[in-house]
Amino acid sequence: MRKLILAAALFGIAQGAHAADLPILRGSLPDSYSNQGVNWQGYYIGAQAGYGSADMDFSRANSGQISRLLENTVIENGMGVSQWPIGIGKESVRHEAFGGFIGYNSQWDDVVIGVEGSYLHGRFFGSQSASVGRVSSAALSDGNFHAVDATSLASQEITDMATLRARAGYAVGNFLPYMFGGVALGNANIVRSVTVTDSWGPTQAAAVAPGALTATLSADITQHNHLLVGYSAGIGVDIALIGGLFARAEWEYARFTGSVDTSMNTVRAGLGYKF
Repeated sequence: MRKLILAAALFGIAQGAHAADLPILRGSLPDSYSNQGVNWQGYYIGAQAGYGSADMDFSRANSGQISRLLENTVIENGMGVSQWPIGIGKESVRHEAFGGFIGYNSQWDDVVIGVEGSYLHGRFFGSQSASVGRVSSAALSDGNFHAVDATSLASQEITDMATLRARAGYAVGNFLPYMFGGVALGNANIVRSVTVTDSWGPTQAAAVAPGALTATLSADITQHNHLLVGYSAGIGVDIALIGGLFARAEWEYARFTGSVDTSMNTVRAGLGYKF
């Protein structure tokens, strides 16, 4: 029995000495096992593609155009055509887009602060139109009854959008989740038009008859490559792949105000390289 106990003790001592020589059991990991953080500091550039929606509000697009068109006319003075509720409304359009981004990161431990320029090209086109028609209940100042139809139309096509933003993120392993906000610029083609058709006669029946005397007035405002100015905000995540290569997923909201108020939401996927 004493021989068995002595043999077991010697075997345990030998095994302990062998384990002491293993670096993992001693608490020290070789470099290949260490979890080194990603260095996000520096300049980077990339390409992106996405899909988005543009919500366009045309309700104020033609404000004042009819009153300027009909100023001091018989039908404006007698029927107040410019005050009619010609309600062109809102439209939501969707389209794919593609572009690129470029920026610079500064890093303090796991905190990353940077500035970035982002660009998207697509075709977000929307339009709205509405018409109102009325016949005067009495003869106007010229002694005639008038049948008037007023039409309002507006369209907008946004082809390009660029944002200059500041962003802040927190590195977690190979992931860099971030948020951002900044200035948004857009390039748009905008068309706004109003048309008023006036038919008249000595009676109401004569004013609406096919052979009635008729006059048409119209006004158009066309703006090509019109600059839109607004703001943007959003969130995203960069994912380090290999070397300086990284992938990106992002959501951005942009708001433009003007003759056509517009809100844009886009989701993008991208691939970039940090130098």
